[in-house]
Amino acid sequence: MQTNLFREYSTYLKEKYGCKVYKLPISLPLTCPNRDGNLSTGGCYYCNEKGGSFENLSNSLKISEQLKMNKKYIKDKYKANKFIAYFQNYSNTYMSMDEFISIINETLIDDIVGISVSTRPDCISDEQIKFLSDLQEKMGIDVTIELGLQTANYKTLKIINRGHGLAEFIDACNRIKKYGLRICSHVILDLPWDSIDDTIETSKIISSLHVDEVKLHSLYVVKNTELEKDYLSGKIHLLSKDDYIDRAIVFLEYLNPEILIQRLIGRAPQNDSLIVNWNESWWKVRDEIIEKMIKANTYQGAKFNYLGGSALNNINFY
Repeated sequence: MQTNLFREYSTYLKEKYGCKVYKLPISLPLTCPNRDGNLSTGGCYYCNEKGGSFENLSNSLKISEQLKMNKKYIKDKYKANKFIAYFQNYSNTYMSMDEFISIINETLIDDIVGISVSTRPDCISDEQIKFLSDLQEKMGIDVTIELGLQTANYKTLKIINRGHGLAEFIDACNRIKKYGLRICSHVILDLPWDSIDDTIETSKIISSLHVDEVKLHSLYVVKNTELEKDYLSGKIHLLSKDDYIDRAIVFLEYLNPEILIQRLIGRAPQNDSLIVNWNESWWKVRDEIIEKMIKANTYQGAKFNYLGGSALNNINFY
């Protein structure tokens, strides 16, 4: 379903490159500082041993093999001609600089027009950012850093054992923007400890930091996680689908209309989860968000009026 209610990432890519562009997921044998004891153990509250990825090929395969296999599959199925190399699971900057340079250089093959690196806001160095910036300029490809924020509520971040607060996200965005790279922020809209005001504040923070893209998720209950334990014991209760839809809409209303929306809701494999998207198809929830926005006559950026000294906008001092 195409819409003008929000700025769609897929449309942006097609307009920029003149064809369909798809991400090719890459899996590396990595871990996370929130798992190996550097910051904590056990990982984030909702994350299991797979590190948030379920579509990747085996990380025992070389990067070139993963790209080649995924490229053929996606090219045949979706008729795509250009691709983005996507380092998806865990913290893909959690390694030595030499290792980082090596894995990034392995992605520079035919038809790759972009590189997307998913990591934590407290787990990327200026040296890594500068290398990616130099590569972007030299090769003429877009480089995007995907940062897991989840929420601007620092109290909730502590509850879900993220191992960082809001300040680290702000710092990472400032450093990344200094070198001219794109930023994609991941947000979970229906964390039970967040209010609708937290949703609005998260949207405002992302907009004020000039983030380029956003991925929105619901909170799924993945097996073998702390979240699963608390859910089964009745310690926490998930928000309803209607709550998520309302939060998605208000998030979009306060969001800078120039920010790209990679997705309105995520997805996860049913066999690894107790509950995903209220046991409904992700596209159905997405369509319900769109339908409710149309009915409410609202759109992305409808309430984007709070930056640039907004208190002075309607004041006449003379």
